[in-house]
Amino acid sequence: MLPLQIVVIGGGAAGFFGAIACAKANPQAEVTLLEASRQPLAKVLISGGGRCNVTHACFDSEELVQNYPRGAKALRGALTRFGPQDTVAWFAAGGVYLKTEADGRMFPVTNTSETIVECLIKAVATSGVKLRIGTHVTSVKRTSAGEGFDILLKSGETIKCDRLLLATGSSLVGYKIVRELGHQIEPPVPSLFTFNIVDQKLRDLAGVSVNPAQLRLSGGGKSQLQQTGPLLITHWGLSGPAVLKLSAWGARVLHESRYQGTLLINWLPNLHQEQVREKVLAVKDEWGKKAIALHRGVDLPHRLWQYIIARVGITTEDRWAEISSKTLNQLVQELTLGQYLINGKGAFKEEFVTCGGVKLKEVNFKTMESRLVPGLYFAGEILDIDGVTGGFNFQSAWTTGYLAGVAMATSD
Repeated sequence: MLPLQIVVIGGGAAGFFGAIACAKANPQAEVTLLEASRQPLAKVLISGGGRCNVTHACFDSEELVQNYPRGAKALRGALTRFGPQDTVAWFAAGGVYLKTEADGRMFPVTNTSETIVECLIKAVATSGVKLRIGTHVTSVKRTSAGEGFDILLKSGETIKCDRLLLATGSSLVGYKIVRELGHQIEPPVPSLFTFNIVDQKLRDLAGVSVNPAQLRLSGGGKSQLQQTGPLLITHWGLSGPAVLKLSAWGARVLHESRYQGTLLINWLPNLHQEQVREKVLAVKDEWGKKAIALHRGVDLPHRLWQYIIARVGITTEDRWAEISSKTLNQLVQELTLGQYLINGKGAFKEEFVTCGGVKLKEVNFKTMESRLVPGLYFAGEILDIDGVTGGFNFQSAWTTGYLAGVAMATSD
C-alpha cells in the first residue's frame, strides 16, 4: 500500500505547523510543504517588531475567544484542543522558551523572531517534511476519481496528493483555489490599522499618549465599536492598542464607509461626566485668578490639555474666573465626548491582518476539514478569522494548523 500523500500549500505559521503536526502524527505519510517565495515564514520573521508575539498568556478559552472579532464561536472548541498553553509547551519541547510581558503578550526569551523561525524550520527537517520553496501553485483540481487532488505548478509540473491543506493566508491565489474547489469567500478587507485624523494641531502632538482613553465610532451601534485602552497621538492621527482593537471590530463598518467617519473620544473614561464637571468647577473655584492653560485640574498631559482648551476657544491668557458656564460645559463635553474626523486609515507595520476568507460554516472546526470537499483542509488566515493585536492571530494559526495536521494524518 502506497504511503499517504499530503501537501500543504503556504509556508507561513499555519502551514509549517500543520505540516509538522501531520508528519509527527503519521511518520509513514509523505508530507510536502509548498511555498511560493524564497523566504518561508517571512511574516513570522518581521512580526512583533522582529520579536514575534507568539501567543497570549490567556489560558481560558472562553476569555480568549473574546479577542477575535471574527471566528470566536468557531474557535471556542478548537482552542480547548490546542490553546496557548499547548503552544508554550510545543515550543519548549523544541528548546524555545517564551516569556510573558505585563500586557499578556508572549515572546521568545531571546527577544528575536529568528528563534521561532529556526525552531520551525528545524522541526520541518527532523519530522521528514519535504519543503519546496520558490514553488508557485497556479491551480488545484479534484482528481477525476474524486479521491484526491492534482496541484498544477507554474513550472508545468503536477503534484498529486490524497489530502490537501490550504494555508495561503490572504493571498489572491489562495482565494482563487478556494473558489475553484467550490468554497465561498467572505470579501477580504483590512483589519488592525491606525486612523488618519483631519486635524493638524492634533498631529502636532505626535508622541503624546493617554492611558486609558475611550474611543467610539459614531453611529457604530454595536457595543464592540467602543474600546478603552492606551492611545497614542501620531504625526498622521491616532494609534495605540485602543485604536487597533477598534479598527479590528469595526473593520467592515469602516471599509463600507471608505474609512471616513466620526470618532468620539473620552479622554477621562475613569470618571463620569458629572465627576469631570465637579473637578473643573473645583479648579475654577480654587485657582480663579490662574491661567486655565497652566492649571488643568484633570490628569492629562500638559500639551494635550492646551490643545483641548483651544478647541473650545480658551486662549493661553484666559483665567478660570473669566470662563462662562457655556464655555465650561463645552470644555466638559470636549473632555468626555470630543469629536474627531477619521479621513482614511494608516498602516500598522507590525501586523498584516485581513478580515475575511473562507466562510466558517463550510469548515468542520474539530478537524479543519472542508464540509464540501473531502480531503481538503484549511488553516490560518485563509479562514474568516482574525484577532486583535497581542498574539491572538498567531495563536489561531497554531491552533488551526495543528488540528488540521493531526486530522489529515489520522482520519480514514
